[in-house]
Amino acid sequence: MDALLSIKPNYAEAILSGAKTWEFRKKCFREPPRRVYIYCSTPTKKVVGSFDVGKIIFGSPYKIWRRCNGDGGISKKEFFNYSNGGSIVYAIKISRVKRFRVPIKLSSFGKNKPPISFYYLNTHNIKKKNFFCQFRELFSKLGFLGGGNG
Repeated sequence: MDALLSIKPNYAEAILSGAKTWEFRKKCFREPPRRVYIYCSTPTKKVVGSFDVGKIIFGSPYKIWRRCNGDGGISKKEFFNYSNGGSIVYAIKISRVKRFRVPIKLSSFGKNKPPISFYYLNTHNIKKKNFFCQFRELFSKLGFLGGGNG
């Protein structure tokens, strides 16, 4: 099983560049996914990449900050503002990051609205569809599809 996470553009870019190797969440998966697809929120509004899920740890915000702070791609102030006095924070280890050459529309994942936190995905057929969507969008950008001149 895979999942689709909604992530703000600055954090999505930090994941894709390798600067952020832990993703923090106040709510987490009941069943950990194998792979997470990154939905980059406004203004991008597309799925920009994916990563494999490593271990998931949880604990008090202080415990998680001490364990992951240098690799979370977030300042201490931002982290504690995000955790907002909650008793538990989850940290998802990010590995094997893949940046998509062409960002994918959310509709390609069978979804009309972005996840508030995350969606589980059945990606059995989506992977084939995404390949063809990326192929079509890339060729369209290069001028090989639609309205041709010849």
